[in-house]
Amino acid sequence: MLLLLPMNGDDTQESELVSIHDVSFWTTVEIDEGRVIEINFYKDRSEIEGFLDAVIVVGNYEPVMDFIDEQMMVLVAHYQRTIDDIVEAYLFRELHDLAL
Repeated sequence: MLLLLPMNGDDTQESELVSIHDVSFWTTVEIDEGRVIEINFYKDRSEIEGFLDAVIVVGNYEPVMDFIDEQMMVLVAHYQRTIDDIVEAYLFRELHDLAL
């Protein structure tokens, strides 16, 4: 599973999930069998190669149509902001589907 997160920095411990309008770095988190395999940061989303399974956003009112057009699942992290918290919430199915 490859997750996409809009983040405010490129530090795996200190960066936080932000609105797509405020993104500084796009972060991919690869998860396999309940473990984080790899975390990468990209200044521009066009640098990311391959299929992304899901994008994690901060709320229901984010501009996500491009992701939906790319057949990505859109999940909302209402309270989780750090990569660790988001991954944990994803693994325990605590992230919510986007309410359209």
